[in-house]
Amino acid sequence: MMKILVSCGLSAVLLASLGFAQKGKGDAKKGKVVFEQCGVCHNSETDEKKMGPSLKGLFKKAKLSDCKKVTDETVRARVNTGGNGMPAYEDMLSAEEKDNLLAFLKTI
Repeated sequence: MMKILVSCGLSAVLLASLGFAQKGKGDAKKGKVVFEQCGVCHNSETDEKKMGPSLKGLFKKAKLSDCKKVTDETVRARVNTGGNGMPAYEDMLSAEEKDNLLAFLKTI
């Protein structure tokens, strides 16, 4: 009985730590480097529009330009599929680079 309790306790700790790792994925410093590609068309420091809209405060906004709620999933989908003149980055950026980019976008 004791082995089962210890095993269950260790499993719970492992699952909790995995869940925590999922929430905090992405490195904003590395994402800033990834953003250099985006910075050709998007501002990150001012609200000024370049070819594309400014991304400053993106995760503080209620909606994207297509009226979808700003979430990790909707921003990642926009990065993947592009649209309105923006190229699709689905095959140009790795999943890790996209995680890092999202982490950076949350800091601006």
